Amino acid sequence: MLKACFGNTRQLILGISAKLGLVWEIGKPEADVVVIGSGIAGLCCAGLLSRYQQDVLVLESHSLPGGAAHSFEKKGYKFDSGPSLFSGFQSRGPQANPLAQVLDALVATGRLWFLWDLEKYGSLDAAREWRKLLVYMFAEWYKPGCSLEYPIHGTGAVVDALVRGLQKFGGRISFKSHVEIIVVENGRAVGVKLRSGQFVRAKKAVVSNASMWDTLDLLPKEVIANRIKMTPQCESFMHLHLGFDAEGISEDLKIHHIVVNDWERGVDTDQNVVLISIPSVLSPDLAPPGKHVLHAYMPGTKPFGLWEGLDRKTAEYKELKAKRSEVLWRAVECAVGPGFDHEKCEVKLVGTPLTHQRFLRRNRGTYGPAIQAGKGTFPRHSTPFPQLYCCGDSTFPGIGVPAVAASGAVVTNSLVSMSQHSKLLDAVGI
Repeated sequence: MLKACFGNTRQLILGISAKLGLVWEIGKPEADVVVIGSGIAGLCCAGLLSRYQQDVLVLESHSLPGGAAHSFEKKGYKFDSGPSLFSGFQSRGPQANPLAQVLDALVATGRLWFLWDLEKYGSLDAAREWRKLLVYMFAEWYKPGCSLEYPIHGTGAVVDALVRGLQKFGGRISFKSHVEIIVVENGRAVGVKLRSGQFVRAKKAVVSNASMWDTLDLLPKEVIANRIKMTPQCESFMHLHLGFDAEGISEDLKIHHIVVNDWERGVDTDQNVVLISIPSVLSPDLAPPGKHVLHAYMPGTKPFGLWEGLDRKTAEYKELKAKRSEVLWRAVECAVGPGFDHEKCEVKLVGTPLTHQRFLRRNRGTYGPAIQAGKGTFPRHSTPFPQLYCCGDSTFPGIGVPAVAASGAVVTNSLVSMSQHSKLLDAVGI
C-alpha cells in the first residue's frame, strides 16, 4: 500500500463565503440567454455573459449552486461534494487557470499581478531577474513539504464567488427550477419548459451545463444523436463524508492524502485508489471548534452496473453499500493515523453511484465521457440546433475544474463579438 500526503498547502484566499441571496422565483420568464445548471461551467458562462451586459438566467434543479462542486452542511460540518485538490490558481503565464481568469473578470480577488506590473512599469532587467527568481522558487515545489492550493472556506467559496460575480453584473439564478424540456421550434432552441409547466423563453441562446447524455434527454424524442449514444462513459464514485473530533489526532495532520492499495493493479481499477481531503486542517471554520471535516472518494472507478436497479431502501442495497465502502474506511484510518475511531464520528455519510446520480443529476452517476487522449476529441460547444450550446465536462477541453471553466468561457465568447471579447481581455489585463 502506498500513501502520499500533500501538506503545507498554500492557502488561496478568495474571501469569506458570503450569504448568497438565493432566488426561489424566476421572475421575468425570459432572458437573452438561459443557462441550464449552475455547475462551474454554467456559472462561468453565465457570469461572463452578464459582464457583457446580456440578460442571463441560470436555472438550477438543486437548492444549492455548484453542481458537482457544490458544498453542503450537516450538523455544523461543511462538506465539499466534489473537487478539493487545486493545483495552480494563477491567471497569467503558461500555467494560467481559466477559472482564475473568469474570477478576475467577475470579482475583485485582491491579488497584485506583480510580474505583469513589473514588465509594464519597470525595467527589462527587473522583469528578467524576477523570472529567474521564479524559476528557482518553482524548483522548491518538488522538495518535501511541497504545496498545492486549496480555497479557504472550501470549494463552496469558489462557487459563491462565481454567483456573486453573476449577480454583481445583473445576472439571475433560480433554484429548485428543474428543466424538463428544451423547447425547439422550427429546428431552433427557443427556451425551456420547467417541471412546473412554466415556459422560459431564451431570446438568443439556451446553454446546457448538463452532461451530453442528460442534455439529450431534454431534447425532443425524435432526436437521434448517434455520437452521444456511442460515446463511452467514465465510471462513477463512492464517497465518504465524515465529521469527527480532533482530540487524539496528530497536530501535524496534512490536508490531502492518496492511498493506493496495489500499484500493480493500476490506478484506474475498482476498489484500489482512494483520495482523501481534510480541509479543516487549513480552514477550521468548515467544522465546529476542535473538530475535523473529511471527504474520501474513489475517483471515477466505481461501476454503475453493480448498483443499477437497486432500491435504496432495501437490505440488499444497504449491505452492498457497507461492503463496498470498507476500502474507504481503511484508507481513512491509514491517512488520519492513530487516534481515529470511526465509531466516534459525529457525521457519517456514505454515498454510492446511485447517490451520485441522484444528487448531481448525472446520467448513471458518470464522471464524464471516457475519451482517451490521442484517440478521440471532446465534442464542440455548438449543436445541430441553432441557439443551443453545451458547456461542461462533456465538451472540449474536457473533464476537470480548469477545463470546464474554459468551456464556459468558450461558449460565452461564441455569443458576443470579437470587439467585446477584446475589450474584456484589456480590462482584466490578459
